[in-house]
Amino acid sequence: MRLFAAVLPPEDVTSELAAEVAELRKLPGADGLRWTGRPGWHFTLAFYGEVDDDLVPDLSARLERAAHRTAPFPLALRGGGQFGHGRALWAGAEGDLATLRLLADRSEAAARKAGVPMGEHRRYKAHLTVARSRSAVDVRPYVATLDEFTSRTWTVGELALVRSNLPKSGVAGEQPRYEVVARWPLGGAG
Repeated sequence: MRLFAAVLPPEDVTSELAAEVAELRKLPGADGLRWTGRPGWHFTLAFYGEVDDDLVPDLSARLERAAHRTAPFPLALRGGGQFGHGRALWAGAEGDLATLRLLADRSEAAARKAGVPMGEHRRYKAHLTVARSRSAVDVRPYVATLDEFTSRTWTVGELALVRSNLPKSGVAGEQPRYEVVARWPLGGAG
């Protein structure tokens, strides 16, 4: 299974972001970007790639412990940025980013301890991808518009393990399908 650990924003927050993305899509050149859909809006904490079915139970148990050891924390969508000269346009976060990073580190450590090959450790950068491009694109107008955006603050109360089903149809623009396979409450949540 192709898996990752994530924080999923609540529906009303993704609605706020959807309204902002609708404005971004009116900017010149927007049709040259591949826009992600609401089902794909999440903060990836650790990307695991293809995980052997035999490792999933241990990974799940370790993620449950990581969630239990992490207190609920406030988070909001705020601003934006880009990676790779416009290859990824994203919305950022504000709030308790130290705890978000801690949860990301714990999600990565859980995988390593469960035997999931993780490659090189990278410092966590909170981002929620809203668009991608196959080539370099000047996304400065989009980033400038996102700089004005802030969603309401919510309390992150769970860690999710998500399965990513890649498109198989070959239809241009088809999005991956995401399926939450497990959720664990944080610390004293729920």
